[in-house]
Amino acid sequence: MYLEGNDEWNRIHSQDLWVYNKLILSRILDYTCGPVGTSVPKPDFYIIRPCMNLLGMGRFARKEFIHKHTERFHPSEFWCEVFEGDHISIDYQNKEQKLSVLGIRDSDNPLYKWDMWKKVDVKIEFPEILNNLKGDYEWINCEFIGNQLIEVHFRRNPDFRYGNSVAIPVWKDQEVENDTDYEFVSDPDFLRKGFLIK
Repeated sequence: MYLEGNDEWNRIHSQDLWVYNKLILSRILDYTCGPVGTSVPKPDFYIIRPCMNLLGMGRFARKEFIHKHTERFHPSEFWCEVFEGDHISIDYQNKEQKLSVLGIRDSDNPLYKWDMWKKVDVKIEFPEILNNLKGDYEWINCEFIGNQLIEVHFRRNPDFRYGNSVAIPVWKDQEVENDTDYEFVSDPDFLRKGFLIK
């Protein structure tokens, strides 16, 4: 099931809202993290992002160096340790893995700006932390970095609803190139025009 923001939000059981709060999810998973107003344990780079973001696409997420205090960030944000490794998005249907895609991004790009998503044969077990949800969700999408769960949605990955195996975002500052290997689909969201798919 592919859902818009309102539909997605309205389907969440009230006792499962913690899943969509990335700070609470990170804390339950015992990551080094905290809300704005708390101090980091040591000077280092941390990921800063909104606690809750149904707009998606990594809006406002960024990596910043923090010496100690976090008061300069927006109160709706939180900080978390940085994970290294592949960024994998997995769709589970009734807890069974159905789709696995790898995100590829130039390390110099903003965190929202992906170069490509492609299907891969990577298996990750359904996260145990989600085994006792109150609501009934046929599809659950989970995002992992280096096998660390960072985000959960009670929906499928919408970027692969075309039956495609590759999705290359086309950004607003890019021209759509004619390429017989790929088809352009208009799918505007944030700073994206659509995708080149195949």
